[in-house]
Amino acid sequence: MRKTSNIKPIISLATVFTLAVAVGIWVGRSSVSEKEEASVEHPTIALIQSKLGELLVHIKQGYVDETDLQALSEKIIGKMLAELDPYTTYISAKELATQNTELQSELEGIGVDFVMLQGTAYIVAPISGGPSEAAGIHAGDRIIKLDDEVVAGQGFKSIDLIKRLRGPKGTKVKLTIERRGQADLLNVVVKRDAVPFYSVNASYMLDEVTGYIKISRFTTNTFKEFKTAFSSLQKQGMSKLILDLRNNPGGHVEKATAVANRMLDKGQMIVQTKGQTSKHNIKEYAKGEDGFDNHPVIVLINEGSASGAEIIAGALQDNDRALVVGRRSFGKGLVQAPIQLQDGSQLRLTVARYYTPSGRLIQRSHRENASDYQADLIERYQQGEYFRSENIQFDDASKFQTSRGRIVYGGGGITPDYLVPPDDTTNTRYLKAIMPVLRQYASEYAEQHREKLTAMDYEDYRKHFKVTDVMLSQLYVHTEAAGIPSEEKVLRTAKPRLQLYLKAHIANHIWHESGFYPIYQQEDDIVQKALQLFDEAEALIKAPAIEAE
Repeated sequence: MRKTSNIKPIISLATVFTLAVAVGIWVGRSSVSEKEEASVEHPTIALIQSKLGELLVHIKQGYVDETDLQALSEKIIGKMLAELDPYTTYISAKELATQNTELQSELEGIGVDFVMLQGTAYIVAPISGGPSEAAGIHAGDRIIKLDDEVVAGQGFKSIDLIKRLRGPKGTKVKLTIERRGQADLLNVVVKRDAVPFYSVNASYMLDEVTGYIKISRFTTNTFKEFKTAFSSLQKQGMSKLILDLRNNPGGHVEKATAVANRMLDKGQMIVQTKGQTSKHNIKEYAKGEDGFDNHPVIVLINEGSASGAEIIAGALQDNDRALVVGRRSFGKGLVQAPIQLQDGSQLRLTVARYYTPSGRLIQRSHRENASDYQADLIERYQQGEYFRSENIQFDDASKFQTSRGRIVYGGGGITPDYLVPPDDTTNTRYLKAIMPVLRQYASEYAEQHREKLTAMDYEDYRKHFKVTDVMLSQLYVHTEAAGIPSEEKVLRTAKPRLQLYLKAHIANHIWHESGFYPIYQQEDDIVQKALQLFDEAEALIKAPAIEAE
């Protein structure tokens, strides 16, 4: 199993927005018919084409400076599409090649998880079974040079290094690294290869009957991973399921609907789309292929759950198949069709909207432009809806009923049946600030004590391993060195959670995600709330459905 590459107890609003825009856009539809329609003669289109062509000719022939017409035209296209909605976008051929890798089940690169601290990349862990592990890269290594170019302390961002570390399978990259305990720098050549990219981060039994599955996004292999995890948990006695879709920004929608299908009765609607043309008016129904239909399910969502994650939550909620717990989801319910253009670029055109089975619109108002989306998330926080469900503002037109008559609301994401507010204390803000340092210290500790830790049984570690005051003192030295000041009162009150998080991250390096989550979730308020609600979730699926009028 892959080592966790992005475990973050708190995700920023800006990151939520970026992920939802970048990932929650794929529908996997054919774009042939859209191409054909674009070729139909239309007087207005012909007039605009003529005018733009005339303008470009004048610019080319008469403008005072040399002009890159290709770059200019792409700017024109971008500004034009921005007037439609935040998700209709134009992507150049070069950008398209990069973005497509995000939804593939494998990436080609060196396979490391790293954090940037004071301008230097620290290796948190080489991905298990990946090229870096094979080349001898260790947790705690610092990348000083990349292909003989100094990158430490030069202002590089994480994304800059990611782009340079990725590359075609078989190509090589030379890393000059600094390793703790060694005076001289080490040169390591890593041969790039396919790196497994898992979307089911963890699956394990929370207790004797309750299974837990976390899906981080929907990629080409998500449903296959989900089926494997689901089957394994059933063999371990699972009769209740927590499906964690928090901070899942979407991805391949057909993989999300396949997951929903596994938990619905035959004939129950999963999702519907409505567009300008009849071919985009689609209703998708469950095939009833699994025997888990009568067992209680609870779905976890938050403000980072978008697109495919919202489709699953909405489908299970509207069909009274599951309780939804957490916070209101992102509200991304526009359908994009990828339309390939002749030069290899692509238009991702919004062609429809997603609606839940009861008829709720998932999409929230996008108002003027994409920046308003991020502003809307901040407004939600400011008006207090993350802390009290009655602060969520709906109008009567957005009121709908589930199959058993419960009231639900649409037009702005999926609202949970039970709200669990975020922990916004000073302690939590401090923990968020030091998390990169904590992860780096945990990786160093795990490597230094790997022999002792690997000799332990996981259950023995989970029950008996203690994070000592000496370990915390060493962590505080790291945080001070990283420029994060420590306040005695905060350190004292945050100590129990610091110990828990550090223990969880050390476990992650030895036992991977299934070692991390059982420890970390002891302080996960949403998971703990869900565990209290299974009686209600079971009663819900046994209640009679109301008669359709």
